[in-house]
Amino acid sequence: MADGIDTTANGIPFDGERRQSSRDRRKRLVFSLFYGGLKPRRRAGRRASDHHQPIVDWHGPGLLASSVLVLILCSLDAFLTLWLMTVGAVEANPLMAPLVAGDAQRFAITKLAMTGAGILTCVALANFRVFRLIRVATLVHTILVAYLVLVGYELALLAQHA
Repeated sequence: MADGIDTTANGIPFDGERRQSSRDRRKRLVFSLFYGGLKPRRRAGRRASDHHQPIVDWHGPGLLASSVLVLILCSLDAFLTLWLMTVGAVEANPLMAPLVAGDAQRFAITKLAMTGAGILTCVALANFRVFRLIRVATLVHTILVAYLVLVGYELALLAQHA
């Protein structure tokens, strides 16, 4: 550093900015999300220290299938829950019971929004581990199995009532 000006090894003045373009790509959030969704590039962590818990923008088709099936089964669960309520069933979930007793549309929207946000978060963190034991992607598959059991149970209840 000579006279308050940083210089590189070859003596060229350096003002602290290395980018060629003056546009800041981080300010284009919506475009970046869509572009990254359509053309994913990061399949592993960028640095050696990231490889144990990378956040990536590409996941396998199994995780996509499980996520979509969870959302479909969530919709079916909401429909079957409302149908069972009309024949005299009682909502067992204390968090959802006030919503079911109120407006059916608000119940369905809240249920799908909560499940969708949870699945989206799980997919974003799919390579992380819960309690250093279970990958979050495995939790998505476990949630799918739980929803399959729940919908099967609701269908069995409807069959008993008919």
